[in-house]
Amino acid sequence: MKFNIIGVSVLSFLLFACKPSEEKDEWQSLFNGKNLDGWIPKLYHHKVDDNYANTFRVTDGKIQVVYDEYEDGKFGERFGHLFYEKPFSSFILKFDYKFLDQWLDDAPVFTFRNSGIMFHSQAPQTILKEQNWPISVEYQLLAEEKEGDPRPTGNMCSPGTEVVFEGKIDPRHCINSSSKTYKWNQWISGELIVYKDSLVVHKVDGKEVLRYTKPQIGGRVIKGHDPKQKVDGKLLTEGYIGLQSEGQGIEFKNIKIKTLK
Repeated sequence: MKFNIIGVSVLSFLLFACKPSEEKDEWQSLFNGKNLDGWIPKLYHHKVDDNYANTFRVTDGKIQVVYDEYEDGKFGERFGHLFYEKPFSSFILKFDYKFLDQWLDDAPVFTFRNSGIMFHSQAPQTILKEQNWPISVEYQLLAEEKEGDPRPTGNMCSPGTEVVFEGKIDPRHCINSSSKTYKWNQWISGELIVYKDSLVVHKVDGKEVLRYTKPQIGGRVIKGHDPKQKVDGKLLTEGYIGLQSEGQGIEFKNIKIKTLK
């Protein structure tokens, strides 16, 4: 009898241990709704942790990117990012965003109703003061610019990186998604699914709009970086997530992540 009990216990253990892995991780909120604890700002021409003119702030439970405290209302090429404090490798990221009626007209024209979420980025501490963009991949956020003109969101842009699209490395800096065009003043739900360096999927309002593989360091676009950080051809298996600032006001809420195994 004793042997049978032990045998059953051992069998139960083995069955449990050999059971195929299941995703059990819970969703983790990256934003506490109150302050920017856990986030690190880095702006072009400024050192890491210098949140110039309160560019990134929390208002009514949302992270806002705004410029009302900028001197003389000038952007001054202060391209910036607000990075979450730790890197991620394989994950699902969900978020909601909406553009604000604020754009600094000395910012490049392409930044109008344009922002983004960076991922697989280099660590903010490795971004030099005079480095314009981080080496990263971008889930680009756009909204309608002119009535009736298509302008999809959920695109891919590649500062200091490249991706394989439709079977080959694509030379374009940005690849458009298949999403519809959204009005600038409506909330839009984005989703990013990343499996290390093997597959990346962009979704908008729950619908897949773009997929590509093998994100890797390469291309040009960025300047002022540490050459040691830009090893062209190196596959990106993990990195930091950052909210972008390019002279266009925007706000984010419901930013949450689930890590994948």
